[in-house]
Amino acid sequence: MKEKKSLSALMSEYFIFVIFIALVIILTCLKHSFISPKNLVNILKQASINGILAFGMMFVIISGGFDMSVGSTVAFTGILAAMLGQGNCPLIVTLIVAMLGGLAVGILNGVGVAVGDLPPFIMTLGTMTAVRGLALLLCNGKPITGISTEYRAIAAGSIAGIPNLSIFLVIVIIICSFVLAKTVYGRRLYACGGNLQAARVAGINTTFIRISAFAIAGFLAGLCGFLMTSRVTIGQPQAAESYEMDAITACVVGGVSMSGGVGKSWGVVVGTLLITVIANGLDILGVSSHWQKIVKGVIIVAAVLIDVKGKSKKN
Repeated sequence: MKEKKSLSALMSEYFIFVIFIALVIILTCLKHSFISPKNLVNILKQASINGILAFGMMFVIISGGFDMSVGSTVAFTGILAAMLGQGNCPLIVTLIVAMLGGLAVGILNGVGVAVGDLPPFIMTLGTMTAVRGLALLLCNGKPITGISTEYRAIAAGSIAGIPNLSIFLVIVIIICSFVLAKTVYGRRLYACGGNLQAARVAGINTTFIRISAFAIAGFLAGLCGFLMTSRVTIGQPQAAESYEMDAITACVVGGVSMSGGVGKSWGVVVGTLLITVIANGLDILGVSSHWQKIVKGVIIVAAVLIDVKGKSKKN
């Protein structure tokens, strides 16, 4: 009986990985060009920015909230980076300014939720609109062009055939995985998401933990803004629309519970790759991009439904 339970738990935990492998095999059979080196590199590039955003979102969701403003934050920090990237400003300064801009938005969200006691949806919906407006205001609604060659080379370059964008993602994965699994902060983050009141009684500074979770999401969104501007070689105030939904989808599909307190880094990695492979596969097969949104919507509902039903059975 115990063996059956352990087998069932194992299958449940790694189900998303099995689905991912099956999807890759199906797409390869339908279109052999899917597995070509050029397309695989393209998938890695597409997954990198979404993956970094998803890891920031994971911190917020594990803590018991979620962030609707990360897409707007990417656009806002991308505009900041493009403005600095036009001149002779050192790239490290451009990167720092972009990440600090994202950090400021994240802290604002965290304070509104943890101190102002506003629902995360309302708070981040407000900042999503306001920050998008700020991005439009900074560039007067027009794209910013003419970024330096060195700035463009960041996203275009590679090391040993691995795109630079993917290297940024790997660094983020390693750091975030270590923080969540091996630090006191990580354990307290899970505690806050699992039961906020119990975490307070245990002496955890829940206000700090919740603010810091949003701050991390904003900080990583700022990094994405910097990288996206380098990749598309232009600062666009309308960039990254609906990216927050891609990040949430990757987290939920990867096993991060929307009720907080549950989630693993490897699941978010697989969830990000799954969403990217679906979008890439539909493009290769010539399916309308409108179907991608329908598929993502169905995936979110199905994943949350499985999560809710699973928790009901446990209870």
